[in-house]
Amino acid sequence: MQNLELDKLQKDIEDLSNNFHDLKTSINKVIIGQDDLIEKLIISLLADGHVFIEGVPGLAKTLTVKTLASKIESTFNRIQFTPDLLPADIIGTLIYNQKLSSFEVKKGPIFANIILADEINRSPAKVQSALLEAMQERQISIGEETFLLDRPFLVLATQNPVEQEGTYPLPEAQIDRFMFKLIVNYPEYKDELTILKQMGKINQNIESNNAINPNLIFQARNLIDKIYISDNIENYIVSIVQSTRRPSDYGMKDINELITLGASPRATIFLAVAAKANAFLNNRGYVIPDDIRHIGPDILRHRILLSYEAEAEEITTENLINRIFETIPIP
Repeated sequence: MQNLELDKLQKDIEDLSNNFHDLKTSINKVIIGQDDLIEKLIISLLADGHVFIEGVPGLAKTLTVKTLASKIESTFNRIQFTPDLLPADIIGTLIYNQKLSSFEVKKGPIFANIILADEINRSPAKVQSALLEAMQERQISIGEETFLLDRPFLVLATQNPVEQEGTYPLPEAQIDRFMFKLIVNYPEYKDELTILKQMGKINQNIESNNAINPNLIFQARNLIDKIYISDNIENYIVSIVQSTRRPSDYGMKDINELITLGASPRATIFLAVAAKANAFLNNRGYVIPDDIRHIGPDILRHRILLSYEAEAEEITTENLINRIFETIPIP
């Protein structure tokens, strides 16, 4: 890429990324102490990837998603997953019209720009799988008809990791379609004090700025596609993903028996795209290793399946990811 093109790309990125910095600031006025969650949600929006959010109740997971949706000129639907939910309750179904003696399509709540799949693990696999086509192909099939979903289209699913009674684990094919798996933790002392001062009243008057237009998201995605990623960075990404499948090839023979299943090629793609989106938010027209290291754990944590030996030794996915990033040489 020539210097003139790089300079223009850099200026375009700086001008456009300000809108998303303002978006983050606006959400931070409502959601306190969850900066990483907010930042990764914006990256997923820019990178056109879905997000799986895990955290105990009361950490503002649902409120964060609703706040993000309110800051964008888009449609939003919240789907509460329950054991008695049916696939048709999500995607829609065919309804017989007696007057016309024909079937009509009744679209489900999946037909919106931003979908909150709340407590997704409370429904069985057949209901969870109703999202598969929508998440991958951005389309829905009802009867013999196929309907394209409006863009942007983003699925944000939440899960409570503590309460396991009446829950169903997500199928591997389902969870692999999420770009990120974000772990939401308790806020720090000063953040919780701010939450108390701001939210500790019945009538809450929270400032709300104007929502951004989806066209800005599409413009940003076009710029993100142009962000430069060097051969060294690409090799770095591939080495990280390959090392989750064959650790011994990368000098980590001791963890070879701890991994049953490594990351798929989808992780390779997501690492590159999300790293570019992170570079965009940092006003850069090129990717650096820190971009990979910043978003890498959130992309890999739900794609590495631990062996029984690892679980017996109480070794976590986080331990293995840290080992991988410590071992693979930084370009």
